[in-house]
Amino acid sequence: QVQLVESGGGLVQTGDSLRLSCAASGRTFPLYAMGWLRQAPGKEREFVAGISWNGDTTYYTDSVRGRFTISRDNAKNMVYLQMNSLKPEDTAVYYCAGRTSRTILVGTGYDYWGQGTQVTVSS
Repeated sequence: QVQLVESGGGLVQTGDSLRLSCAASGRTFPLYAMGWLRQAPGKEREFVAGISWNGDTTYYTDSVRGRFTISRDNAKNMVYLQMNSLKPEDTAVYYCAGRTSRTILVGTGYDYWGQGTQVTVSS
């Protein structure tokens, strides 16, 4: 069992940066692929970025590639999402998620979820 707690969201302006953090509990965390997903008002939850269990492989949805960077520190049981050049369309609740597999899932079928953190980008 893994519990996930996100932090770092907030209200920023277009072009600003934010770093989201996800603290994970559980000794098996280093074996899990992790992801960041988001849900904007009135829209379905969507995949944003994923990282393999050892951090060697990452994947991004097209709309954030080149602006966002996912990383992890298995020694600290942490996952991060560095978000640069933020746009109003990035406004959403961002969720940290994990799956009981070492490979990235480009989708929403994760096994474990955090409670979410709100990111609002004003124009």
